[in-house]
Amino acid sequence: MQTIPDHLSEGLDIVFIGFNPSIMSSETGHHYANPTNRFWKILYQAGLTPRIYHPEEDGSLLELGYGLTNIVERPTKDATQITKEEYREGRILLKRKLEKYRPKIACFVGKGVYQQYSGKKKVPWGYQEESTVLGVRDFVAPSSSGLVRMKVEEIADIYQMLLDVGWRG
Repeated sequence: MQTIPDHLSEGLDIVFIGFNPSIMSSETGHHYANPTNRFWKILYQAGLTPRIYHPEEDGSLLELGYGLTNIVERPTKDATQITKEEYREGRILLKRKLEKYRPKIACFVGKGVYQQYSGKKKVPWGYQEESTVLGVRDFVAPSSSGLVRMKVEEIADIYQMLLDVGWRG
């Protein structure tokens, strides 16, 4: 299976960080490509995008000031298939990416992603008190996976908190 490319550049407002690509994302080469994943709908409902984007448009999020990456590059059926060694390597690589590109906000798409990255056990939704990279605010949002039992509206309300810090010009 193929890894999928990051969409990163310097000066981004938000970088969305997932666990790893799904099998469908690997097959299509695009982030959040599984039709059961609600990522694109959540961004729209939260007011982060002007419309619902399609996975094939993932690169165009850069024009909005958003980037996409994952803590682990290897595609799997689900996050339970990721090894401890992959997380260890992923933490190092992700920190380097955040230090290099310095987005204003690192949005972890799933509490488990942030827990794996930070090593913290108790993690609230939203902005975190301490950041892991100087100058980059850590934000924890629910996973957009269709397996998450929260309603899309509840999830979108949490993502909407990303708009509450005045980073938008």
